[in-house]
Amino acid sequence: MNRMDKTMTLEEILNLTETLSLSDKVRLLEQVAPQITRELSNNSPQQTPRKSLMGIWRGLDTIEAELVEARRGMWTNFPRRGV
Repeated sequence: MNRMDKTMTLEEILNLTETLSLSDKVRLLEQVAPQITRELSNNSPQQTPRKSLMGIWRGLDTIEAELVEARRGMWTNFPRRGV
């Protein structure tokens, strides 16, 4: 059976790469890296542009006094002693 006919495991490939010289390892990376980059770009989902959050609170009836009270409640026990 020809070596090319056999499906190899990652572990087998890693063992084979240990036998390569440093220059051959570099050549291997130079050939594999562009292939990985292409596959990643083909498989990545198209990112939709993010929606701006500017003005997200516009139109809500939040009263400044409510915000002040909420802040006061959050900071009442800060910093906690003896925790």
